[in-house]
Amino acid sequence: MKQVKIQIPSLVENIRVVESFIDNSKDTFHIEDDIYGNIMVAVTEAVNNAIRHGNKFDKDKNVFLSLIVDTDRLKFEVEDQGEGFDYTNLLDPTAPENIENPGGRGIFLIRHLADEVEFQKDGRNVQLTFFLPNPQEPALNDAENASASN
Repeated sequence: MKQVKIQIPSLVENIRVVESFIDNSKDTFHIEDDIYGNIMVAVTEAVNNAIRHGNKFDKDKNVFLSLIVDTDRLKFEVEDQGEGFDYTNLLDPTAPENIENPGGRGIFLIRHLADEVEFQKDGRNVQLTFFLPNPQEPALNDAENASASN
């Protein structure tokens, strides 16, 4: 298991830093294209929510982003320094009465793009898990397979 962390001040322009972090992670950890797009949208949306709603654009408050890489999954964790929110009681943005609302789609989108979404610390912390389509087999199996075929 590997872990990489960054922290950014709560400025919308720092979303670019998050995009670079995800791009670098794609290269470093060989993230496949078919989940890369989902990761980019979901994680930047979570960070945007942390900046906008959690820290209320307060540049003296930070957003913390970490990536935990395991053999079969990637887990991104986004945490803000705000007051949290009631993530159990969100409006359904697809309901007819909410279709016209300009906001309220972020968490709905995140839940559809990530394989698992978990909130902690009263909503100040969100963990997005993405399952890897082809989990990396440990090197030991390669050695066993090589000796089996001889």
